[in-house]
Amino acid sequence: MADEIKLLRLWASPFCQRVELALKLKGLQYQLIDEDIWNKSELLLQSNPVHKKVPVLFHNGNAIAESFVIMEYIDETWKHTPLLPKHPHGRANARFWANFVDEKVTIRCVFKTASIAYLGKDKAQEDSIELFSQQLKMLEAELAGKDYFGGDSIGFVDIAAFFIMHVYGVVQEVKEAELMTQEKFPVLVQWLAKLEANDLVMECLQPSEKHLAHVRARLSVLDEEAASKTKAA
Repeated sequence: MADEIKLLRLWASPFCQRVELALKLKGLQYQLIDEDIWNKSELLLQSNPVHKKVPVLFHNGNAIAESFVIMEYIDETWKHTPLLPKHPHGRANARFWANFVDEKVTIRCVFKTASIAYLGKDKAQEDSIELFSQQLKMLEAELAGKDYFGGDSIGFVDIAAFFIMHVYGVVQEVKEAELMTQEKFPVLVQWLAKLEANDLVMECLQPSEKHLAHVRARLSVLDEEAASKTKAA
């Protein structure tokens, strides 16, 4: 009997795209269910009652929530084309850098950094941009000398980092800002280009114009918030 796999997702979410790529790399067939985060479905509320967020994976009726938890579940359930290294130290290291991405190179940081760069900045904001650049440098140092964080093939950290960094690139395009350039981050830029040339990766991404419109809308809200705070100060 074939496995029944469904993914409850938001199309623009890099966290959902992580899970999609993990499924694709394993060669698994799955059904997508689009969620409206402004009008959350009973399916979402029942399957992830704690966080009430996507992604949620359903495997033969059983629900699994949170992108990293889902990715590890996929890797443990379907052992071909491993996402995590076999050795415990390698697995621990991959988990460390995946968590580093979620804690230090978050979507909120990506949008905030772009808004600061666009609106102008004081000393505190300059320090914020510099700190974010330092986090990217740490990520780049871990990647240096390798094709992928996973070594010779796409692995757990690559999946964790790529979709966040891809959003960063879209934000740069919208803001016409040069925050992550070949000159500043040559290793990361080359790695991004390599993944963007991968057919399975591209299947997880939406058409560029649709994504650009989504990012513009989010940035507009953040710019208004930043401008209001500046006036209040």
